[in-house]
Amino acid sequence: MNIQSTSVLSDDEQRILSRIAHYGITDQYIDTDESLWHPFVGDELMLKPLRFDLRNSLYVCILWAKQPGVLGRHRHRSPVTGFTLEGGWRYAEYDWVAKPGDLVQENPGAIHTLIAEKGMKTLFFVNGSLEFYDEHDVLQDTMDVFSFLDLYVSHCDANGLPVNERLIF
Repeated sequence: MNIQSTSVLSDDEQRILSRIAHYGITDQYIDTDESLWHPFVGDELMLKPLRFDLRNSLYVCILWAKQPGVLGRHRHRSPVTGFTLEGGWRYAEYDWVAKPGDLVQENPGAIHTLIAEKGMKTLFFVNGSLEFYDEHDVLQDTMDVFSFLDLYVSHCDANGLPVNERLIF
């Protein structure tokens, strides 16, 4: 039996698909074991990078609080999305606590202080930059996808570990 497959896509749609095949970025699968945990704030808060999107200033990671921890006062200049995987966390400035399965959409502009319970793991999609402030609202540091990439590569270099370049796309 000879079965021939014909596409129902128009010539325009097929042409566009050919452009994507030629110029587009291929879909990615990243196994969680391909990445590693590295320190972010002391030994309390650890990061597991999953994506460094240098074209779109997007950093995707899991933040893990090995101990109860605080991520200092900071402001996002672009949207950030967090999905809680384990444990709980909150912002000192708000009255909610994110628990497993909760989604937090952070809009640009507000300054807040992340407080994490021991064992908290949250998947974050961080767009743009984070600005860190002291208690007097003085800017102390600015981080973006390149800063997070530097933390990761520096950790790998210092520990004789290979950099997983599949995370950078």
